[in-house]
Amino acid sequence: MVSETVVSGQPGGEGEMVTQPAVQSFRDLTVWQRSMQLAVAVYRMTGDFPREELYGLTSQLRRCAVSVPSNIAEGQGRLTTGEFRQFLGIARGSNSELQTQLEIARRLEMGKARQIDEAEGLSHEVGKMIHAILSKISA
Repeated sequence: MVSETVVSGQPGGEGEMVTQPAVQSFRDLTVWQRSMQLAVAVYRMTGDFPREELYGLTSQLRRCAVSVPSNIAEGQGRLTTGEFRQFLGIARGSNSELQTQLEIARRLEMGKARQIDEAEGLSHEVGKMIHAILSKISA
């Protein structure tokens, strides 16, 4: 895979890219850790959604949120940088879909605004991290 892994948002400050030695596990990736926080935040947020949305927006939000860390983990576990890049692209797409659905939830006034804000913030942070990694491994 790659000899270095890019982690963003720490310790050098917001948006700064910091490189560390190649990780042994997807669990070592800051982007995976943040995307796990995102998935948990979405599950908590959707717990307050109307019951009739269980198979609608609730399900869609949860599936997208789970897809992000899942694809990051699967990609990191693959054998080549190209495969990792492909799965990061899928994670990025799921994250974009999630942001759209969060906006729909906000406009429909589902859930608590504070929880939607938290999920959006994490989603944007994860999106920046994915972009940074893709830029680094595509160079």
